[in-house]
Amino acid sequence: MNNEFDTPVTVIGLGLMGQALAGAFLKAGHPTTVWNRTASKADQLVADGARPAPTVGDAIKAGSLTIICVTDYEAAQELLGTSDVELNGRTLINLTSGNSAQAREAARWAEQRGARYLDGAIMAVPPAIGTAEAVILHSGPQADFEAHKSTLEALGTVTYLGADHGLASLYDMAGLAMMWSVLNAWLQGTALLRTAGVDAATYAPFAQQIAAGVADWLPGYAEQIDRGSFPAEVSALETDARAMAHLIEESEAMGVNAELPKFFKAMADRAIAAGHGGEQYPVLIEEFAKPSGDA
Repeated sequence: MNNEFDTPVTVIGLGLMGQALAGAFLKAGHPTTVWNRTASKADQLVADGARPAPTVGDAIKAGSLTIICVTDYEAAQELLGTSDVELNGRTLINLTSGNSAQAREAARWAEQRGARYLDGAIMAVPPAIGTAEAVILHSGPQADFEAHKSTLEALGTVTYLGADHGLASLYDMAGLAMMWSVLNAWLQGTALLRTAGVDAATYAPFAQQIAAGVADWLPGYAEQIDRGSFPAEVSALETDARAMAHLIEESEAMGVNAELPKFFKAMADRAIAAGHGGEQYPVLIEEFAKPSGDA
């Protein structure tokens, strides 16, 4: 196998993220072949030393490792399924966004064609690619990940999650759930404080402190969830529910949208009705684990 500095790689798909991926490989010294349906998107990369491929098949032949980052899994399969593409013996890493079922199906599809396949998720924006702040998740056969880990480290901090090809997508979705939940909670608080003339910039440091403090609770709460035991060491859920009612009342009194705190309280009320009012907040995992509408 080539050493970590001259392993040839191919990047298929040159949107903003694909361009960043290819650029990071070039910067790290890897011979990099690129392909995109709109060929002009490769112009700057070619000027920087990338090799343009006329077809997807040619692109895959050029590299010992192929990264694909396109619109969706359907587009990826369409590109890789054309008659000139030979996948047998090739290693594919799909960094296209999607869900875990799509990832597992893509793995089956690729492996039936003789490819080694890893699925991945990029937990970063394009400008962060190539830095330690860019976290790239991978799932699939560990041996395939280890074989290319040193090459993949050109992209950022690479993490292996396990053999299940769907894990990277699941982690991605779980991360999005965290991101939007934190942002929406911050916006709720910002809207409330604006009614008293407090601007968002003034509230932001306080919100950061609260978010960091709550994050510190997670390991202990995780232990409760994994044990299936939720003793009220800090606060009982019924106490939290009363505070939620205050938040709803305050929001409505200030003319601020109360849908988010009403959702919090609806979940808590169901858990309390099921007999969990004296337990700690993580007991709500039982509500989150139910299908939507299954009260």
